[in-house]
Amino acid sequence: MAVLITGSIATDHLMTFPGRFADSLVADKLDKISLSFLVEELEVRRGGVAPNIAFGMGCLGLRPVLVGAVGPDFADYESWLQRHNVDTSGVRVSESRHTARFVCTTDSDQNQIASFYPGAMSEARNIELRPVVDRVGKADVVLIGANDPEAMLRHTEECRFRGYAFAADPSQQLARMGGEEIVPLVEGARYLFTNEYESALIQQKTGWTDADLNAMVEVRITTLGAQGARVQRSGEPAVTVPVAEEDRRADPTGVGDAFRAGYLAGQSWGLQDERSAQLGALLATYVIETIGTQEYELARMHFLERMARAYGDDAAAEVEPHVICPRP
Repeated sequence: MAVLITGSIATDHLMTFPGRFADSLVADKLDKISLSFLVEELEVRRGGVAPNIAFGMGCLGLRPVLVGAVGPDFADYESWLQRHNVDTSGVRVSESRHTARFVCTTDSDQNQIASFYPGAMSEARNIELRPVVDRVGKADVVLIGANDPEAMLRHTEECRFRGYAFAADPSQQLARMGGEEIVPLVEGARYLFTNEYESALIQQKTGWTDADLNAMVEVRITTLGAQGARVQRSGEPAVTVPVAEEDRRADPTGVGDAFRAGYLAGQSWGLQDERSAQLGALLATYVIETIGTQEYELARMHFLERMARAYGDDAAAEVEPHVICPRP
């Protein structure tokens, strides 16, 4: 199955300040703040929902096509993704803007001062999908992840017009959208990915009922946090999959993206929804165990052993012919 992954592409610059921001604030001068904090640590992490998902699929042996907009500073990130089996031919490079960037400083009380620079992400609205599809041969499904809102709408409308099946995954952008903006992103999707809160938010803003949402898409996938994930396919009983137990807990950032990567990998291999969701849940556990959204490594035999431990020998045997990891 040829999968195009559209969405934000960004880097995170995370700094740690050993003191307290509050100690540097003067109560009657808050309207004229001018401060500089000497930080002790800096971590630069690769991020963005689209490359996070594409990276996970690449680690399992697929070759997803990344579609998004970046700046000329993307070269190192692009090399990283290509080394992990991601096709970056659908990435547009801006001539004037840097790749989107999140810059955050955290103090000793876990307070944060942060900025987000969308940069080249706003140019994703200029990307047409057809040339990308023509270049790779076909598009069995196009995932439309959180991105520049105009880009999300353009990609969705093009998928409908050209008959490309699409997966709706608006996630973080739901908070800023009204119901009239959400409706065209969801109607007619083959897959709809949300967590429980996002699902409720869609219903609140559109006025749709739970039954309306089920009828509007072919497959509805809802992540449930510690309770795992639920898959509801039109005309079939719902399937609920528990989480795969982690060996340690480091950082939950990016678990939803990893789940999507695993689920779509399973669908690409022609597996049923339950097995696809199990793949997603296990890949999400790898992310929980590492700091950073693309810092985990997959070894084929270890992955299959964990699959068996979490979901049984039959599950491991079914995915074994498909899983191709960088390490044996």
